[in-house]
Amino acid sequence: MTNHNRADLAEPDTPVEETTASRLCDPRITAIGLLIETTGGLNARLAAQYAEHNLSPAEFEVLVRLARTPSQALRMSDLAAQTQLTTSGITRVVDRLERDSLVERRACPTDRRGSLAAITKAGLARLDAVLPGHLALVDTWFTSQLTPDELEALLKSLRTVRDAVRPEATAGAEF
Repeated sequence: MTNHNRADLAEPDTPVEETTASRLCDPRITAIGLLIETTGGLNARLAAQYAEHNLSPAEFEVLVRLARTPSQALRMSDLAAQTQLTTSGITRVVDRLERDSLVERRACPTDRRGSLAAITKAGLARLDAVLPGHLALVDTWFTSQLTPDELEALLKSLRTVRDAVRPEATAGAEF
């Protein structure tokens, strides 16, 4: 029985350092790194604007997702699937939004065990106040950096990847 170490697992006659270096230059590492850096940078730019309207990024996301849904209501489980929050996390966010009268809970007509989160008129008014500044920041730091064709290609690509890694994220939504 042969005792293998990491160097034995590398490509034949290739030093471990060379294999690691070539992997670190892989465009997949660059792609995911750029995506993470871009998302972090955009989130930082947007968070300050949400705070001006007494909203956290998660609260803003929940309000937008509810407002963009045709019924302006989603099952709590669908809302959790569409966000980066766990079911307990979405419950805490909806609790805060409900306390501020921006969201209300309703019984789910198709599932007696479930409940819906629905945006209220006050929630829509808060979004109406936030959106002009939000859209201006999105335009300044994101969409204006791309040509219309690049933006269309990026949206298509992001949807493809999102659907692969989070197929449940479109539950209850049409966007």
